Amino acid sequence: MKLDLLEECKAAGSIGISGHVRPDGDCVGACLGLWQYLKKCCPQARVQVYLEKPADIFKGIKGFDEIITDFPRESSFDVFFVLDCAADRLGGALPYFQTATKTINIDHHISNPGGGQLNYIRPEAGSTCELIYDLINPDMLDKDLAMAIYVGMIHDTGVFQYSNTTPAAMEKGAKLIGYGFDFAGLIQETFYRKTYVQAQIMGRTLMESIRFLDGACIVSAIDRKTMEFYHAEPKDLDGIVNQLRNIEGIACAIFMYQTGVLEYKVSLRTSEKVNAAEVASYFGGGGHVRAAGCTMAGTFHDCVNNLSLHIEKQLKKWEAEHDKRNSDNS
Repeated sequence: MKLDLLEECKAAGSIGISGHVRPDGDCVGACLGLWQYLKKCCPQARVQVYLEKPADIFKGIKGFDEIITDFPRESSFDVFFVLDCAADRLGGALPYFQTATKTINIDHHISNPGGGQLNYIRPEAGSTCELIYDLINPDMLDKDLAMAIYVGMIHDTGVFQYSNTTPAAMEKGAKLIGYGFDFAGLIQETFYRKTYVQAQIMGRTLMESIRFLDGACIVSAIDRKTMEFYHAEPKDLDGIVNQLRNIEGIACAIFMYQTGVLEYKVSLRTSEKVNAAEVASYFGGGGHVRAAGCTMAGTFHDCVNNLSLHIEKQLKKWEAEHDKRNSDNS
């Protein structure tokens, strides 16, 4: 059943919107896109976005400067939206969700069981922004709103290159760029452009990467000491795991960065041979079939060894099924 955003918000005097920690393009675009829409359509309500400070590359999206990043104590919201994640990834915004009168969860991650009173979880969609597009009244689209939604769509589909790209997503993207924003500049500024520090870390990561499982997998990691040396933040690590995955012959790319003593944030990108979400779920994480992540405890080698057990099982399963299909077709 399709969610009626305006029906659910028609009596609300206060509406909160938030997404996951370390917000990416889809999270930022979805939050600000929904913020713009509800500000237009629900003039009776106070509408506010709460997020950890997003990267400055997204500052061109309308509403960026209105985001509250310090999570102050607030009165209970009449309606609170959780976008692009389950509530357990809200970070500092979690208390708003827990005390809200009505909670609504909108997401496209297959690992999200849906923790809101109302849930609109559609794993077949390429991005949460695509779901926002589906839920809004198209007559309310304008240049600013179209831009916000487009940002999220390009980031979670890799500018319409990843396997989660569908004909429907391409059609929606085409309609959005018809509103006249500089979509080519937006792609360059928010998706491809890197700072010098980001380029340095990318180069070091590629140089220090290790292939294993007969070359089907590759892993690289950055420890806290190296992060401090470059004065780098987690947002400076965006795109590294995708670059590892682009190497010829790689079925599973792993990028890890240290977040604490014997603790790593792990990102996975895979081919059709490995289900990234399934691997990540073993360690309390989740995501998409081809892109997922988790947090792991242990040394670098402990983490890689534990991950490789599950990755190897999937590779062997895929090879057996592949051999069987070839045998049946011969």
